[in-house]
Amino acid sequence: MKKRRGRLLSIALTLGLTAVPLAAFAEGGQPSTAAETPAVQTATAAEAVAELGILKGDGKGVTEAYLEQTTTRLQAAILMLRLLGKEQEALGFQGTASFADADKAGKASRPILAYLKSNPEFGWGGTGTGKFEPTAPVTAQQLYKVMLESLGYRSGTDFAYNDTLSFAADQGLFRASGAAPFTNRDLAVALTETLRATPKGASGILLHDLVEKKVVSADHAKLLDGQRIDISQTAAGDSYLTDGKGMALYLFTNDMADLSACQGACLTNWPAFYSDNLVIPYGMNAEDFGVSIRSDGAKQLTYKGWPLYTFLKDTKAGDANGEGANNVWFLIKQPFYTIGLGTNAEIGHYLVDSDGVSLYYFDKDPKGASVCEGDCLVKWPVFHADRTVVPKGLKAEDFGEITRADGTKQTTFKGYPLYYFFQDAKRGDLKGQSVGEVWFAVNPETFSGTTTGKSTPAPVADKVTIEMKGYQFSQAELTVKAGTTIEFINMDDDKHNAVAVDGSFETELLNKGQSATIKLDKPGVYDYYCAPHKSHMKGRIIVE
Repeated sequence: MKKRRGRLLSIALTLGLTAVPLAAFAEGGQPSTAAETPAVQTATAAEAVAELGILKGDGKGVTEAYLEQTTTRLQAAILMLRLLGKEQEALGFQGTASFADADKAGKASRPILAYLKSNPEFGWGGTGTGKFEPTAPVTAQQLYKVMLESLGYRSGTDFAYNDTLSFAADQGLFRASGAAPFTNRDLAVALTETLRATPKGASGILLHDLVEKKVVSADHAKLLDGQRIDISQTAAGDSYLTDGKGMALYLFTNDMADLSACQGACLTNWPAFYSDNLVIPYGMNAEDFGVSIRSDGAKQLTYKGWPLYTFLKDTKAGDANGEGANNVWFLIKQPFYTIGLGTNAEIGHYLVDSDGVSLYYFDKDPKGASVCEGDCLVKWPVFHADRTVVPKGLKAEDFGEITRADGTKQTTFKGYPLYYFFQDAKRGDLKGQSVGEVWFAVNPETFSGTTTGKSTPAPVADKVTIEMKGYQFSQAELTVKAGTTIEFINMDDDKHNAVAVDGSFETELLNKGQSATIKLDKPGVYDYYCAPHKSHMKGRIIVE
């Protein structure tokens, strides 16, 4: 999106236009000022616990290299003592009795091993052979046992060791339970869960107890006092964002030009989601999260410019009852939609990019090709998405791509190229609608092709190419004349092939860079799929 913004701004300046540049707008589509777009403090789990001083890293700090290392038994023991406020006491311990292999630990850590040997109530009795094995890696089960004991629960009394992970999940500790091998990055995730959990018999969370004991500062503790973002999966395997309690987060397609479109009863059913501080999963971009000021002055978190909501009828973690509601409420899928929907009172639903910027079709384009060249492209830049991720109600197979004469790719809808309009300066703008009575926003519910496309015969070609890229066929629907040679080229790392539903053709499994050709002499409609990815990788060839 940033590259596209720069291009549109450059075009506007070149043509001497005074449209407000996209850079002057916040992600919410409103003029960007400090008062209207306050920052949200975001951090990954590793960043948060490092800032708190709970996770200290090696001599170089909490680096990427450190986070990729496996967590050791000694690390786990030290962290338990730190969470219990006993670390300094252990470091100053003068006892000499210790484990047989204490010399395998660094000199500074040896008092800790002696302290654990002298205080078996902490649960570190060694391996049964008099050894501690300080450098041995821990498993998720072992680590979560340590975290539970940091909260005052005891293995063998409060839970059976074999039930560690299920008991931990009941306390809200589960996000790293599937990690193998267990790394320091996973450790950071488990630590954030533990700090926000309530110790046995306590009334407040462990983090606040550590603040009172001055183990961590109150200012730093604010990082974990807010909401967290998690990624869950639907029964169909689609990933989506939730809050820390597993409640699904949604976007509202009416939030285009007006980010406060949801009012009154709407807000009762779809509460706005907000937090001053936010812990996000590793790999997510902090810059994708922002803040919108609603018309009543309330703050609301945004993701890629879209205000976030929960749904009243989602009553437990894993519910996604609002998905597709009225065709205007959608989950925040991960990866996020490369093509989405906006809603306008006059146009109805229309296609937008991932940032909510409008997409158009050119009524002079034939199916499968673009006649917009030169100065036309200056005002109507091509839209291209590297992969197709769309909301419920849109069909991924309706989207494809063409290769333009200059070699650039352009995304198509039902075979017709998609464009931006250079004067659309922000999300919600539809300044390209009806320009010259040949440019129109794309309503996916009513669009069936351009005037030109409907009157143009099937293309005449001796050979066409379909790329297998991003787990999609580059032309979801292709019309050719009988006898045309069709070449399939695999651009992905995984193997793909093309198999006709009616059995009329089947290519071999292709490695990256390999190709296969077929020739269809008989007119008809040939639906096909990729066998290894049959559920979502489909296409159609119409032979005339």
